[in-house]
Amino acid sequence: MDFELSEEQRAFVQSAREFAQAEFAPHAAKWDAEAIFPKEAIAKAGELGFCGLYSPESIDGLNLPRLDATLVFEELAAVDPSTTAFISIHNMATWMLGTWGTEAVRARWGADLTSGRKLASYCLTEPGAGSDAGSLKTRAELQGAEYVINGGKAFISGAGSTDVLVLMARTGGGGANGISAFAVPADAPGISYGKKEHKMGWNSQPTRTISFDNVRVPAENLLGSEGEGFRIAMKGLDGGRINIATCSVGAAQGALDAARRYLHERQQFGKPLASFQALQFKLADMATELVAARQMVRLAASKLDAGAADASTYCAMAKRFATDVGFQVCNDALQLHGGYGYLAEFPLERLVRDARVHQILEGTNEIMRVIVARKLLEGDSDIR
Repeated sequence: MDFELSEEQRAFVQSAREFAQAEFAPHAAKWDAEAIFPKEAIAKAGELGFCGLYSPESIDGLNLPRLDATLVFEELAAVDPSTTAFISIHNMATWMLGTWGTEAVRARWGADLTSGRKLASYCLTEPGAGSDAGSLKTRAELQGAEYVINGGKAFISGAGSTDVLVLMARTGGGGANGISAFAVPADAPGISYGKKEHKMGWNSQPTRTISFDNVRVPAENLLGSEGEGFRIAMKGLDGGRINIATCSVGAAQGALDAARRYLHERQQFGKPLASFQALQFKLADMATELVAARQMVRLAASKLDAGAADASTYCAMAKRFATDVGFQVCNDALQLHGGYGYLAEFPLERLVRDARVHQILEGTNEIMRVIVARKLLEGDSDIR
């Protein structure tokens, strides 16, 4: 069991770190404060391959293992979790389109998505179907050579500013088996977008509702086969959960680094904060839990790369643990900064706000516990 990164993996880490410092660090606070969606910066990330990290080579993706993708996302998220999280969602949607899309769909969007010239949104959640995604009601009816789509989606990242929607809609009866997946042009007639939501964090990416009113798409825009959509969505979410967990690890690492610097710089009672044992212990606990979260995420990614039967369970465990730990480390780092941590001039309050939503999206952490518990209670479970 080798925990060391290869030379190639270390190169990815260094490239992502340098990019984040050059392209994200000078602007992240402004993007957050003014709710700017930094499409130009995302396109620059695409030039390095960061918008198609694990997408297939057939659409000019890098086809990297999920483990390698986590290395890139962690470095980017240490500077800007919000923008990185959108890039990770874009990667997931792009991978789904490249893996299950028809030749026509891949030719139309694939290379533009992996390059970052165009962007994708993932459309699963509905106002009445969040944790219970299998109950979604958006419907797609086959009429001749087209599907006609009606319904609505909620909490869609990038909505109104992206180019293609990877959409889950019902083509059959109730339950998961009646759901199919589609690639839908984001500007198709009949699509309308709600107001940009005002959020606690994740302000560098827009979030809106989407309405579909007799939206027509060619039958060739079906991803996979009819009735396969829920399976595709869940496969996407396994990787998506690793991605979001990694964004939490990255945010926490950024917060820990900031706290460590601050403890050396700030003086009280005539000596630096770093000399107080109580604060040393806090920093040690933060680092220990962060390393544990990172290793759990990498284990889950390795399981997914290997096609392990229990990969979904490990993805759920990693997502639950890393997002809880990530938020707590960010919050503890803010506490170590005292009143300064609460000021927007320091990055801590932004990291805390951005990391908080990770415990909710890609399946709430309560749902992650349900997934793990069900596996544990199976007769042949061997989770250890």
